[in-house]
Amino acid sequence: MNHADTDFGSGIMAFSMQHGQSQSQSSQQYEPFANYGNPENAPSSNYPHQRLHGFDFEEWHRNFQNCHKYFLDHAQHQGEVKALAAFLNIRLPHQKHPNPVMYSTTSPPRSVGREGFLQPNHPGPANQTQPQTVSLIPYIRRLIVTGYDTPEMLAGFFGEHWGKGIGSTHEIERRNYLFAAKSQAWLKVKQHYDMSLDESCPYMLPLRNVSEIELQAADSAWSEWLAMGDWMLGPRSPEALHRSNRSPRVKREPQD
Repeated sequence: MNHADTDFGSGIMAFSMQHGQSQSQSSQQYEPFANYGNPENAPSSNYPHQRLHGFDFEEWHRNFQNCHKYFLDHAQHQGEVKALAAFLNIRLPHQKHPNPVMYSTTSPPRSVGREGFLQPNHPGPANQTQPQTVSLIPYIRRLIVTGYDTPEMLAGFFGEHWGKGIGSTHEIERRNYLFAAKSQAWLKVKQHYDMSLDESCPYMLPLRNVSEIELQAADSAWSEWLAMGDWMLGPRSPEALHRSNRSPRVKREPQD
């Protein structure tokens, strides 16, 4: 076990000891997640159709694949990750019988470093096997709702460069958790995050390490969703009505 893995194991123990304490100190050190999946210094794509509103899908996908490989080839086989997954009652890909997924390809990979990239000092023939498909979202969600989605834990699961690969997904799923709590009662929210009877969520915590920037972004997105329900879109959007000095049209629902 290398030094980085030792730090991850220590992080699990330290976080567990502080789990019930106030989050005020940790939140001051927790950076906002905005634009993790779209770094400003990402190289421009030669194919404009692969960019949407400045998001470079090719750059994101390369980083995501690194996170995916790290999780399947390295993290899921580490004792600390196995222990935390057992505590959070979620099976890792290699534990899902009768069709376990042991690695990112159908053959064992070369050594993978904590940063999520194949190590160049391990020569070997190129792997021609088909990549294995495993969604990372269930694991990201379980870490979020149980309060374990700290940078240290995410690095332990997805590599040190997790921010560039799954950071945008992490940000969106945190926002979805906020929306779920706002739109449904606790039991409905828990049923949504239970996944299945044998992988039910053992507990749920309020979202941890929240910044004002994150809350403002969630407020804005929630307001847009409410506007969608009232068809306040396009020329009827609040911004468009404000620019044109028009009053909003009130949609009247039929009376029962």
